[in-house]
Amino acid sequence: MGSGVVTIKTSAVPNGIAKDPYYGVITASGGCTPYTWKVASGALPAGVTMKTSSQTTSVTLSGTPTKAATNSFTVSATACGGHEATASYKIVVQATPNHVVDLNWKASTTKDVIGYNVYRGPDGSWWSKINVSPTASTAYSDSAVADSSNYYYATTAIDVKGDESGKSNVLKTAIP
Repeated sequence: MGSGVVTIKTSAVPNGIAKDPYYGVITASGGCTPYTWKVASGALPAGVTMKTSSQTTSVTLSGTPTKAATNSFTVSATACGGHEATASYKIVVQATPNHVVDLNWKASTTKDVIGYNVYRGPDGSWWSKINVSPTASTAYSDSAVADSSNYYYATTAIDVKGDESGKSNVLKTAIP
């Protein structure tokens, strides 16, 4: 079990855009579970909530930020033995996006593929589908990216029966 000390592993979460869905993940390890998470100081962006995972080793920050603002906050994770870790974060919610990520990929060689889903995540482990319905094209433009953030992308193929493939190779991009 180690020394019983819990450590928050996530050093930064993505920035956001007002009125666009937001998704970020903070993970911890060490000590003993379950962990108890809380916002120890400051506040999450208006419209964004924190939800603890079923294993308690992570929290998801999700929702739709309602206004442009800079939000600074500290979260704490307390292990079952009482050891606590804290980490401070800043989320800048922009009024409008300034950047677009243009994605393209090779078409699936499977004959019955009818389209693709595009997934974006904050760390390459946690994913959120960003297209409303499967796209027939092998290109997608993501205009909901915030400044000074890293994003990870992957695609899946959808066949005529609606079955979805595993995720493609992961692409990381940094928004200046």
